[in-house]
Formats: sequence, structure tokens, C-alpha cells
Amino acid sequence: MALRKLAIASMAFGQALEMAKLPSTNAKLRVLHQSFSNKLVEGEVAAGGFSWEFRWHFDRGELVVEPSLGRALIQDALLRFLVKSDYQLEPGGDYQFTVRAKF
Repeated sequence: MALRKLAIASMAFGQALEMAKLPSTNAKLRVLHQSFSNKLVEGEVAAGGFSWEFRWHFDRGELVVEPSLGRALIQDALLRFLVKSDYQLEPGGDYQFTVRAKF
């Protein structure tokens, strides 16, 4: 009986978590240029009606995102995606990742 109550409580908790999920927005990224000698990746990213250009100096972990409008919404998620996917990215490639925010 106690196990059944625990199972029911666990299911209810899981359903509550599903309902409380953070909003999300899909971001699309295109790599325009990549240079291993300069340790640089350049590209474009768009999400929720915004679009930005970026330069990622992967040897320093430095990410530059322009323009500044909406930059705070994308910068952290973009950096996480770039760090996670850096060796898989290719010039001309189109990629997608999820941002845990509603734009």
C-alpha cells in the first residue's frame, strides 16, 4: 500500500514538473567562416524574430555577438552550443539548438 502511494505521488510530481517546464525557443545557426589558424568561427544565429552575427575565438573562449539588441537572450546558450559542438561545425553548415527562454 505504501509503495502504491509513493508511486502515485511520484507520478503526480512528474506531471507537475511537465507543466512547470521552462519556455523554449529554437535557434538556428549558420557557420559562415572557420579558421583553425586564427582559432575563429564566424556565423549567424536567429531565434524568435531576432538575428545576430557572432565571432567565437575558441582558443580564448571569447564570444562576440552583434547587434546588442537581444544579445542577453542568446549569448549564454550560443556559447554552450559552440563549446559542445565546436569540432562538428563546418562552414556552410546549418545547425539548431534550443534556448530555454521565450523570445
